Amino acid sequence: MRKLLFAAGLVGASVMSGCTLQKMVKMAKDQELTVTPNPLEVHADTVTYDMSAVLPVKMLRSDKVYTINNFYQYGDKEMEAGSVEFVANEYPDKDTQQPRESKTFSFPYMEGMDQGTLYVQGIAAEEKNPVKFRETERMPVAEGLITTSRLVKDVYVSTYAPSGYFSGEELIPTYVEFFFLQGSPVLRYSEKVSERGKEFSAFVAEKNVTRTVTIRGTHSPEGPERINSRLSEQRAKAIETFYRQQMRKYDYKGMADSIDFVLKPVIDDWTEFKAMLEDYDGVSSDEKSAILNIVNGRGTFEEKERMLEQRPSYRSIFKDIYPKLRNSKTEILTVKVKKTDAEIAVLSKQIAEGQISADELSNEELLYGATLTPSLKEKQAIYEASIKKEDNWVAHNNLAAVHLDMANQTGDMKHVDMALPHLDIARKQNPNAAEVKANTAEVLYLQGKDREALAMANQAAPGLTVGELEPFNGMKGALEIKAAKYDDAVRTLSNAEETADNGYNKGLAQVLAKDYNNAMVTEQEVTNANPDYAMAHYVAAIAAARTQNESGVYSHLSEAVAADRSLAGKALNDLEFRDYKDTDEFRNALK
Repeated sequence: MRKLLFAAGLVGASVMSGCTLQKMVKMAKDQELTVTPNPLEVHADTVTYDMSAVLPVKMLRSDKVYTINNFYQYGDKEMEAGSVEFVANEYPDKDTQQPRESKTFSFPYMEGMDQGTLYVQGIAAEEKNPVKFRETERMPVAEGLITTSRLVKDVYVSTYAPSGYFSGEELIPTYVEFFFLQGSPVLRYSEKVSERGKEFSAFVAEKNVTRTVTIRGTHSPEGPERINSRLSEQRAKAIETFYRQQMRKYDYKGMADSIDFVLKPVIDDWTEFKAMLEDYDGVSSDEKSAILNIVNGRGTFEEKERMLEQRPSYRSIFKDIYPKLRNSKTEILTVKVKKTDAEIAVLSKQIAEGQISADELSNEELLYGATLTPSLKEKQAIYEASIKKEDNWVAHNNLAAVHLDMANQTGDMKHVDMALPHLDIARKQNPNAAEVKANTAEVLYLQGKDREALAMANQAAPGLTVGELEPFNGMKGALEIKAAKYDDAVRTLSNAEETADNGYNKGLAQVLAKDYNNAMVTEQEVTNANPDYAMAHYVAAIAAARTQNESGVYSHLSEAVAADRSLAGKALNDLEFRDYKDTDEFRNALK
């Protein structure tokens, strides 16, 4: 009898437990669930949302657990997103206050998720025996998924390292120095026929294309030199006269008129004296210090000279240093003789084809030659020839860049594989080369490794020149949008090369950063320059929708569909336009 009563008690407890769970499930219909954002949105290939759950008072029973499971269903597929759990014993005031929980959920985005529904299902269960449970029906809490962040336009940029060759006019300095007797501005015959004079005459005879001749006339500090204030100028003028005589001798004709002679007389300047004194070993270091104290001290030029005359070393410096100060120094800037771009282009191609020796050009000229042809095949051959001539990181990096450009043109990923070994060699030869890092970022991007690509792009950017950085920022900005770093993308793309794709991506980043007015301005600038850029019109329509600019939605969608008919179907299913799709104006815009 006792066993029978005990068994009956167990059955009764089980029935009571089942009733309690059933009551919890019944009361769950009054639970308050809030999902933000709603519709859901994808950012950086991830769907993230917050759920706030508030249960009715007295719904939770002691020793019970209520779980709210999340499911995202799309097509015939389902993605579990997680759950919110309420353990009754953790809410001592559950009979007088509503239990509350908030939680952030995320799940990876998959293609085809655009048209889906987020469902929840509640489960009431025994805390110690969870096999005993009751379920609510599934309830939709968020309809669909906004995928605007995925409208980014991929921008791939290959970065070529500079060749090291300067194609513009380059000036080469030549220095000539003539000396004069004390107090005299006359350029003596002995100076003209000296080794310096002969070298100068030989230089003039070569008829180098000369831009400027700067002549600096000087004097020594002693009285007879100092009192003649025009002596420095006269000495400079004497050199100019000699120079012009030599040009007439070698028949410069009109070439002389294009040369700018600059005369720089130097008066009251101790600079050269101090430099010569430092190298002079005819006096002791103590005496040098005493002389420098005079020169660097107070007093006029003449007063300092008179004090120097009282020094025991004056005769020595007058004999050994002063004559070297009575000179005229000439700097001649001549144009470096270079091959023309046309010559370099032809020779580079011939070297690449093995028709002539690679010695016909310097390696810098050969690398520069690759920039003179638009043909990627010819660039490839020239960079390969440069590697054979002089294995160097620039050629390896630039050859990799050519292969990456080929991959972008043809869509053939084998070129990415061909670029990799050259980037590896370039990296070993120059580990800090920003161009190598930039191209490595592009490789990762092409391989679909967006996060790694952005990390590498961030390493590359600080080392790039302005000319390299502007196009590179187009790629970096696109990667920042993909990483949901929208403010960063706006800043980056504001400093990118001005192209339609970069402008479009900047406008998209502004939409995603919720800067809608500027987004519409940016996309308008793109469409003003490129009226058929359909996606710029489309993103402008999204910005208009988010600001409840109804007329803007219809006008921009009409322009978008006129440029690309396929966007009509996209707009019909795009939840960005959910508040407008039932209007006649919306339907008319898509015609």
